[in-house]
Amino acid sequence: MDFKPTPEHEMVQNLVRDFAQKEVAPSIREWDRKQEMSPDVLPRMAELGILGICLPVKYGGQGMDFIALGLACEELEAVDTTLRVVMSVHVGLSSLTLLQWGTEQQLEQYLTPLAKGEAIGCGAFSEPGTGSDVANIQTFAKRDGSDYLLNGEKMWISLASKADYALLTARTDPNPEKPSRALTSFIVDLHAKGVSTGDLKGKLGVRAGSTGWISMQDVRVPERNRVGEQGEGFKVTMSGFDSGRYTVAAGAAGLIRACLEASVDYASQRTAFGQPISEHQLIKAKIARMARDYQIARLLYLQAGWLKNQGVRNTLETSMAKQFATQASFEAASEAIAVHGAYGYSDEYNVERYLRNARGAMIYEGTNEIHSLIQAEYALGSRADRPLRREMPAYDPDLWQSPGA
Repeated sequence: MDFKPTPEHEMVQNLVRDFAQKEVAPSIREWDRKQEMSPDVLPRMAELGILGICLPVKYGGQGMDFIALGLACEELEAVDTTLRVVMSVHVGLSSLTLLQWGTEQQLEQYLTPLAKGEAIGCGAFSEPGTGSDVANIQTFAKRDGSDYLLNGEKMWISLASKADYALLTARTDPNPEKPSRALTSFIVDLHAKGVSTGDLKGKLGVRAGSTGWISMQDVRVPERNRVGEQGEGFKVTMSGFDSGRYTVAAGAAGLIRACLEASVDYASQRTAFGQPISEHQLIKAKIARMARDYQIARLLYLQAGWLKNQGVRNTLETSMAKQFATQASFEAASEAIAVHGAYGYSDEYNVERYLRNARGAMIYEGTNEIHSLIQAEYALGSRADRPLRREMPAYDPDLWQSPGA
């Protein structure tokens, strides 16, 4: 691995940082208080090419690699988690899953507008009674001629009310011999007849983002919108999680960095007992821990991104990166509040929002407890990566940056 950023990586990082720091940071507290998503965020991210950053130019993307995606997510969450969540669901769970599993017709019809930001995508997996237990999904897709009829409800879906399409997993076999063969994935038009969506209010964190539900009543989905073969839905979903979790890990590293920078700035200015509190050993210990954890989180997500660039399966590495970074970001935010004292308990400073936002990432895209089980199974030898019918393609700049490749 070469840890030196390329000129292209630096360009991406600077572009995304300028957008987040200059265009979003000044108003993020207002939108967090309103519990609403700024209407300018998605169009502006589309205009800058952020929504298609790591997708091939052929399909309307920017042709950058997975390291660029990680750097973008770090910079976005350094301002607010809601920005990174957009990347997790639009790019990770939706667009990259299509890139891996979609037919050429699906890529041209759906991935191209997603990569250009002309349409917004989301991933729809969680249900009112099903989160990490993906195999227990109850939304049902019944064959009806050459179509499927979908019935069910999805819950805790980021961008549910903002998206045009959902990469959705449903049950197609009520009594399969193998539970993993019970599920099938589909591209669902969220403007279709029988689909209704809505937003959830009263969340602890990520308040400036859109989180909601999707309800389906006899929604007709043509067979050509099936992603993968019937019965491959579990594999398709887990592949999407490898991409989504990567963005969560990279973003959480950005949140740790934001906590570190805020704590250093405050501790250098605040005085107590006749000296800046940055001179107190216990404050130094808190800042040292943040600095260490930021470097660890960054190295873990860069490793996962490097593996993605090589086309190597990275379920274990991404799991470790996601679990460590999200846990460390929550702890960093808690310590940042301690550094700020009473002011940290007020939304006058960003650190209280960092803490609220950080807690959610330890739940979505697999709870941290689930990630402990995943990692233990790899270590014990009871879990191993098996070849998939459709693997994520390795990053090839000659292909990804060519308009006709």
